[in-house]
Amino acid sequence: MLHGKKNWIIGILITLIIFGIPIALVAVPRSASQQIDNPRAHLPKHPVPTDHSGFFENADFKTGQDVTEACLTCHPEAGEDMMKNNHFTWTHEYTLDEVPGVHDNVLGLKEPVKTGKKYTLNNFCITIKPNWPACTACHAGYGWEDDNFDFSDPKNIDCLACHDNTGYYVKAKAGVPAKSVDLVNIAKHVGNPTRLNCGACHFRGGGGDAVKHGDLDNSLIYPTRELDVHMGGEDMVCTDCHRYEGNHVFKGRSISVSLDHKNQAHCTDCHSETPHQDDRLNMHTKTVACQTCHIPTFARKEATKTYWDWSQAGKDLPITNVHEYLKIKGRFVYERDVVPTYAWYNGGIKDRYLVGDKFDPSKELVLNPPAGDINDPNAKIWPFKVHHATQPYDKKYDILLTPHTYGPGGYWSDFDWDKALRDGAAAFGLPYSGDYGFARTAMYWPTTHMVAPKEDALQCNACHTPDGKPGRLDWKALGYEGDPMIYGSRKVNLETANAQPGGQQ
Repeated sequence: MLHGKKNWIIGILITLIIFGIPIALVAVPRSASQQIDNPRAHLPKHPVPTDHSGFFENADFKTGQDVTEACLTCHPEAGEDMMKNNHFTWTHEYTLDEVPGVHDNVLGLKEPVKTGKKYTLNNFCITIKPNWPACTACHAGYGWEDDNFDFSDPKNIDCLACHDNTGYYVKAKAGVPAKSVDLVNIAKHVGNPTRLNCGACHFRGGGGDAVKHGDLDNSLIYPTRELDVHMGGEDMVCTDCHRYEGNHVFKGRSISVSLDHKNQAHCTDCHSETPHQDDRLNMHTKTVACQTCHIPTFARKEATKTYWDWSQAGKDLPITNVHEYLKIKGRFVYERDVVPTYAWYNGGIKDRYLVGDKFDPSKELVLNPPAGDINDPNAKIWPFKVHHATQPYDKKYDILLTPHTYGPGGYWSDFDWDKALRDGAAAFGLPYSGDYGFARTAMYWPTTHMVAPKEDALQCNACHTPDGKPGRLDWKALGYEGDPMIYGSRKVNLETANAQPGGQQ
């Protein structure tokens, strides 16, 4: 009798899954030990900004440095803090014992290991050096044009980039204010950072709106609730989650430029560890990131770049769509409403390709594979945007190359790969044989914005499908024997499972 009742219950569950009916509707009451989820109670209280309009009645600012010098008369500590801040230094610095086993540089890189935008290679525009003026338009400073930029001068800090509240502040090449900017008016109207302040750089990474991050673009300046329940539904700003930690430090870390997972922002900064009213859903939070269910797709408003082929640059192709081809950059693929790639992730990375590392060009090189697997108690299944590219490398030395693209003599002017690669190698002190090719690479970008309203979250049948049919998750690639709803939590042998980072797209 008990066996028959068990089969009857399983039959109902499978029927619910097949017809797409959320199992959560068959409510399992919240246990008495569960925390009540009250995120509003944990939101930070932002300081009331001071009206600066009366401070600069007779000001005559000619340069951004003039504005900063005025700011520092009242806020000298801000200058000291910002000169150590990643937004200004674009540098993360580690001793090897801080990240044991994470990186083994074959060219004998000495301590400390340096990463960050200043030193790290990516598979979009590749490196800021020696292409500074184009890349440093988003630097929180003024005038970074070459290796001679003075990071020790606090007047080179750009206060307005984060504190302009007019919406009219625009930065040009090397981070200097555009000629159209009225510096006095901007200085009179400063305040707490807005979504536009942060988005002016973070929405446009990689050279355009929505290029790098699939979950960050200009649609988040004035989003709807359906696009992002926090920013659109609750009118939250970036610093509600990336909150102020003191000394001009804000919570947040990216495995695109960092080797560690310190100072991260977490959903549980505001939400309970067990936020659901159903025990079965709360059971998932131990191994499944909130974002996995609550961000069903990314790039929901604007298409994001998912592939960049540098080997096709320099050709006069009859393609006028800039989202498909640009002579200076090559071929692209943009996608909208993208289903993420899923992988175990503990907040760090397994390794990080650094400039000068050797690699095997016969295989796709993952520049920043996320750390974590099914046996890692700190890892959860996370959603990622994975950007694939084909970019230049040296066939003799098997290292990725760092082309000189922007400015006089750069590839975008002369369309000469050999010269661009020779100049770029010289800038980094890399060997260059003159024999170059194009290698396949990939980068992982955690998806954590564009959180959908709870009614649009994934339902059970998105991942747990009847009869073992493919769902969102490639269970075997993630280390399971199969769907845990059928096979339980039995694991496969990770050494023989041929499981690459990530699951099924």
